[in-house]
Amino acid sequence: MQPLAIPEPLPSPTGAERRRALVVDDSRAQLRVMRIMLERAGFEVFEAQSGPEALALCCAMPPDIVVSDWIMPGMDGLEFCRRFRALPREGYGYFILLTSKSGKDDIAQGLDSGADDFLTKPVNGHELRARVNAGARIVAMQKELAEKNRQVTEALAELQKVHDAIDKDLRQARTIQESLVPERVRVFGRTRVSLLLRPCGHVGGDLVGMFSPAPARLGLYSIDVSGHGITSAMVTARVAGYLSSKFPDQNIALDRRPDSRFALRPPDETAQMLNARLSADPGVEEYLTMAYVVGDLDSGQMQMVQAGHAPPLLLRADGAVEMLGEGGLPIGLVDDVSYDTVRFAMRPGDRLLLYSDGFTEAVMQDGAMLGEEGLIDLFRDCATRAEGSELLEDMFWRLTSGMQRGATLGDDVSAALLEFGVVGRGRT
Repeated sequence: MQPLAIPEPLPSPTGAERRRALVVDDSRAQLRVMRIMLERAGFEVFEAQSGPEALALCCAMPPDIVVSDWIMPGMDGLEFCRRFRALPREGYGYFILLTSKSGKDDIAQGLDSGADDFLTKPVNGHELRARVNAGARIVAMQKELAEKNRQVTEALAELQKVHDAIDKDLRQARTIQESLVPERVRVFGRTRVSLLLRPCGHVGGDLVGMFSPAPARLGLYSIDVSGHGITSAMVTARVAGYLSSKFPDQNIALDRRPDSRFALRPPDETAQMLNARLSADPGVEEYLTMAYVVGDLDSGQMQMVQAGHAPPLLLRADGAVEMLGEGGLPIGLVDDVSYDTVRFAMRPGDRLLLYSDGFTEAVMQDGAMLGEEGLIDLFRDCATRAEGSELLEDMFWRLTSGMQRGATLGDDVSAALLEFGVVGRGRT
């Protein structure tokens, strides 16, 4: 047998850095020599003379490095390695087999059993140190990776808590925003108003609403605030207060008369007042587009302001469609601005649709946006099949069903539908 070359000792790590090695061999002499070499390499060394004894030590004090003889009575090194790999443990254990075998089949058998490396007897001290240090580096990297994974997991858990809190707040905000439109359907004699509001996220920047200071007088609006998300939703909440149906004293579109009754202001005057309020707010960069209609439901005479909003569609009872308005400046964009009033008349069976550009800018299966012509076709077709809120829901369903596969709404979708003189006439 060739003499074992024992290298000079290295400075030993201390404290938390000290590495743990287990030597398994049925030869006491071999154990003693291996202990000396590993201790000089900076390891805390434990010994076992059999596989079962080694497994017990591994359960009590999991080692970083295992150096085990292949040929041992009873449980040999291969079986011990297999059982070592089956033990539950947090980190990785590097396993080196000591053997006089060097054939490829033997090496493959050892690797299949879970060994990481091999040392050929007689063991050279310098080679042992190099191989156990290489294994220790792998174990250290695995521990570092495990620690980083733990930190990432903890960070993700904290982020999840924050996300859950934000999501809860946004769900509550959505409930509050839905309360801004308390009435989705209202009937005025033979005329019906229906509203649709579908944010593309938890909350959105669209708003639709109506108010009526007298049985035959109606204010109806569709608003789209620039941008998306929370900031836009806060602006819509503010505007909803300016156009409140529950608190007429706060509604800038209503004018209190000497007899304490309220009357509708002209739509151009209402738009100017709303523009003045938004323009005067410091720090508010958002603006909004609006289509606002004031109607006499007895005569069918309507007045409208289109402040940069999508042109409303007037579907006549005979199927003809008119696009109303020529644009106008959005509200809150500049300080001093005037608005034109569009006047038109509605007859029994006519339908007026105010809508946001979430309809026209939806990308359909052919890759093109729905556009105004597509919306006209959609509106006309759905109007032959349904009325009121069912008509709006049908339009929204057909819009989302016809979008590109996997596509989601890129903008809020909202609409206000005025059906003049249709109640009690049967479906037209």
